Amino acid sequence: MILMKSSSSTSAVTEGQVKNFRRLMTDANEKMVGVVLAKIDKDGMDRLLRRGNEMSKATLEAGISKARELSFAYGDQVSGWVAFYKKHFNRELDLTSLMIPDHQEGFDRLLVVDKDLTRNKAYHACEKQFPCSSYRDDLDNAIRPDERDPKNGTYAIWVRDRQEADQENKDQSWNRRREQKCQDENILERILHELKYFDETGKHLDIDNWTLTSSLSVDGSAVSAGWIYGEFCVYWSGPDDHGDDLRPRSVVSSS
Repeated sequence: MILMKSSSSTSAVTEGQVKNFRRLMTDANEKMVGVVLAKIDKDGMDRLLRRGNEMSKATLEAGISKARELSFAYGDQVSGWVAFYKKHFNRELDLTSLMIPDHQEGFDRLLVVDKDLTRNKAYHACEKQFPCSSYRDDLDNAIRPDERDPKNGTYAIWVRDRQEADQENKDQSWNRRREQKCQDENILERILHELKYFDETGKHLDIDNWTLTSSLSVDGSAVSAGWIYGEFCVYWSGPDDHGDDLRPRSVVSSS
């Protein structure tokens, strides 16, 4: 079940919408009954009727979960992530108790990080799609634990939907961003963002700039990512380094 924070700008459902929704669900139930009757024999129907409460509960739970997903303003993005994880990781995305943060104006791209995902898995998935290079081979152990960690459960964040990293954040170092307690994409989220953007557009992020992530290597270096010399690069830099082309990507998260 996807849990979404409610919006304060909601309006009442109209009578016409209720009528259309009831008709939609009635048609769906009739189709389901027709399919079941065409594929089940007398003994099977007896067994099904004896467990009717289980069937009713399962149908209700599935319908409610799907209605919540599709009725959300950004439900199509959630569906897109389900297909994305199946395609690149052969995995059913874990949506159990997924909390989607309140949407904020300007932050229109949803990133969903599955509980099974690691930096190495995300990076290797990128390698299968386009040229990549990394300052360290084992990103899982070369980088310190991030504040947001999928080991704690699947989570979602909102980011600005743009190709280049946030110009609002240019010329700010890793240390400065942490002093200001800013919420920025970490390296796992940035790698995932790269793959999802490529999957949708066939293009890459940060052609002219670098994303300075919130991640820090075990040796105390700031971790960045960008597209340079025809490949996706994960790069180390000093925590005090800054410049117009080194730009954190702000996020909206539940934490």
